[in-house]
Amino acid sequence: MRLAIHNGPMAIDGGIVEGRAVIVEQGRIAAIVDAADLPGDIPRHDLDGLMLAPGFIDTQVNGGGGVLFNDAPTVETIATIAAAHRRFGTTGLFPTLISDDLAVVRAGVAAVDAAILAGVPGILGIHIEGPFLNAERRGIHDAARLRELDEDGMATVTGLRHGRTLLTLAPEMTTSRMIARLAAAGIVVAAGHTAATYAEARQALDHGLTGFTHLFNAMSQLGNREPGVVGAALEDDASWCCMIVDGHHVAPATLKLALRCKAAAKFVLVTDAMPSVGTDVGSFVLQGKVITVDGDVCVDADGTLAGAHLNMAAAVRNAVRLLSLPPVTALEMASTNPAAYMGLSATRGRIATGLQADLVALDPSLQVVGSWIGGDYASSAR
Repeated sequence: MRLAIHNGPMAIDGGIVEGRAVIVEQGRIAAIVDAADLPGDIPRHDLDGLMLAPGFIDTQVNGGGGVLFNDAPTVETIATIAAAHRRFGTTGLFPTLISDDLAVVRAGVAAVDAAILAGVPGILGIHIEGPFLNAERRGIHDAARLRELDEDGMATVTGLRHGRTLLTLAPEMTTSRMIARLAAAGIVVAAGHTAATYAEARQALDHGLTGFTHLFNAMSQLGNREPGVVGAALEDDASWCCMIVDGHHVAPATLKLALRCKAAAKFVLVTDAMPSVGTDVGSFVLQGKVITVDGDVCVDADGTLAGAHLNMAAAVRNAVRLLSLPPVTALEMASTNPAAYMGLSATRGRIATGLQADLVALDPSLQVVGSWIGGDYASSAR
């Protein structure tokens, strides 16, 4: 089936272009042409002035649609989460497990494998956030579930057979050799929930660590004599910094300063989304704790942040509003950059010939009207 998407501005190669049409064939972008040159017999989707952008890719999605991945690591849970986030322009995501027993992690890995084989739209892999974390910086993670990365853990986190695996760990809770083994196995290794020194973070970077999970949150901070994990992240030009831009996890001024330290192309928007996204629920249970949704904030009884009530379209709008970023830069931080971070640039993350037709249509206020995954369209209307 061929389809031409036309009659709207398009976010292509770091700019907004007019007068183009995207031709989709067999789920991929077959060509980008001048709209005036479209064949008369090709079926068309008229954007009617909406902006076409690459579909959003979220590397940290704990839940959505009223369900939490940890609670029921099944294909059905994954499909519910993906459907909830698709309404907000997320066409690719990594269901995320927070620290849990290895049996739960194994079940999650198996579920993601099965979901990919079953063709659940938008599933690109898994994010395993813990349990190899530092209890001093655990945040909402259950200290009783934290553990060292041993051979059993190594076998568990390297078990995915389809898609990509992102693993968040505390570098100081393992060894450089283990990090190198993970990287050699194709795992994308990120630092998070860590009290590592600058030297420890730097050593991890030298052995295969490539990213930092929710920059500034749950990690050693930048100091005058000890740069910490934040200092290592901002100094290193090659690594990726993931940010929760909701106005609560990190002060906007702090994120603006971070963006002055390294190229915007190395920053990735994430939601850290909880089950409340896509619903009107006022609370949910996370590993035995009641989490209250207060506006767009999720907190436990002690006021500890527990993920976020955030979707990717809102994160993009926040990046524009709170960080004064150009819309095209914010859009790339939600699509092009996470694709590159996860090693997926050859197949998605941009509007370019040959890539999968994962696309989103946005109104002038950057609200999502509809999306395509592999060329299949779905409206975002309830």
